[in-house]
Amino acid sequence: MLRQDEQARVDGVRRFKELLAVAALPVLTGYAAIATILATVAALAAEPTFSVLGVLLAAGPGWLAAYQVPVVIGDNELGLLPLALTIGVCALVARSASGAVARLGYRTPRQAGVVIGTVAGTHACVGMVIAVLANGAIVTADPLVAFGSPGFVSGAAATVGVARRCGLLDFPRHYVDAAALAGLRAAALGMAGLFAASALVLTVTTALAVPTMQTLFVAHAPGFGSGFGMLLLCLGYLPNAVLAALAFLLGPGFTLGPTSIGPTHFEGGSVPGVPLLAGLPESYAAWWPALFLLPALIGVGVGWTLRESSPSPMERLRSVAVAGAVIGFGTVVLTTLAGGSLGGSAGGVPFPGLLLPAGLLSAAAFAWIFLPGAFVAWLTGPRAVSDVQDGESDGANVADDECDAGADAADASDTDVTAADDEPAGADGTDSEDENGAAAEVGQGAATDMEDTEDDDEVAADSDAGSDNDEAIPESDLDTADTQDGEPDGKADATAESAPVDIAAESDATRPDER
Repeated sequence: MLRQDEQARVDGVRRFKELLAVAALPVLTGYAAIATILATVAALAAEPTFSVLGVLLAAGPGWLAAYQVPVVIGDNELGLLPLALTIGVCALVARSASGAVARLGYRTPRQAGVVIGTVAGTHACVGMVIAVLANGAIVTADPLVAFGSPGFVSGAAATVGVARRCGLLDFPRHYVDAAALAGLRAAALGMAGLFAASALVLTVTTALAVPTMQTLFVAHAPGFGSGFGMLLLCLGYLPNAVLAALAFLLGPGFTLGPTSIGPTHFEGGSVPGVPLLAGLPESYAAWWPALFLLPALIGVGVGWTLRESSPSPMERLRSVAVAGAVIGFGTVVLTTLAGGSLGGSAGGVPFPGLLLPAGLLSAAAFAWIFLPGAFVAWLTGPRAVSDVQDGESDGANVADDECDAGADAADASDTDVTAADDEPAGADGTDSEDENGAAAEVGQGAATDMEDTEDDDEVAADSDAGSDNDEAIPESDLDTADTQDGEPDGKADATAESAPVDIAAESDATRPDER
């Protein structure tokens, strides 16, 4: 019993250490990474003026910005935050949570909740502490937002990290039907396709604007250190640019300061001198609406993926609708994170920042996925109605086959009768068919005679107990048959010879008691 208590105590200490590590390591690693980036940029600047304490203090608001907490610089709020940092810290948290559940041996959703709650709670508390300590400094943040946003982002990342090991991916299967599950899988493929198309458009436009990018680097970031800092800035905002390109492809477009760009509209204006924005056009082009073909093809791909998800066309349409709804919701979340104010001004006029109309983008994403996807899934998949009709046709064919079989049997019987007609005649010159008919008539007459003369036969049976019934019955029956049918005696005798055993057997079965 003591050993069990000691083992439980050891397990408890080990579990506490693992939970402490999964809570603290992502926070410390992320903070150290951001401090390293800031120190590197400051050291490579043309006139490096920094201190270790200053870098550590500046890393706090940078850590909050990585978790999508808007920071206030002086009197201007910076809400347009780099998504690359957010993706990096989320990957760090997800990997740490996955390793923790593996070392702890957690396999159930309830155990996963312990790890997720620990991670989210720790990040929320750290964010609020940083916001409170930064109060009164040059860079500040709202403590309430600093508490909620890091907790939500880190909790979502930890959920992704433990989902496979703890069975969270299997959990919806008990509550979601097959059509919805197929729609969820297709939504992941559709969202990946939209990101790939947006990245392709951004890559092409940036490659065509390489000379402009070089000019912007020279004008706004001279020297190696400043150029390196500008490069890091462009890489940090690269996911934001991809989502802006997605807004352009879907149709509503985006607004950057006074500039508004979309496939069907264009309004020029001044933009920040960041090399990442070198690919922005200076005027409208008539071929831009042709880019609508990209999201339409992705919708076709979603419908093609779901073409065999169900034999029912309505179920396939429901799967496509689920895929479109999930993609629309994901578009809302991502574009909300990608937009925000720039926290600066040009000519005394503050920039409104990058505005992405989340509502319009969600509706446009759903339409581009659902309309072509439903069309393809409806036409290219199996049709349940056709299967029913085919079943009815098979039933009709079976009935026809049975009728044909009956007709063939009838033809076979006619053939047998014809063959019987072709057989040689009997000894007295009559046909075999007539003999068979006469035999049947003799049998019927014999049965009738036996029923009508039952009392006489009983008297005869009593008087002639030793006589053979098999010999007496055919003779009387044949005489009666000859009398009723009016047949010649010779023909009746020939008929009696053809089936004497059947008559005798029938007479024996009719009168068992008389024997």
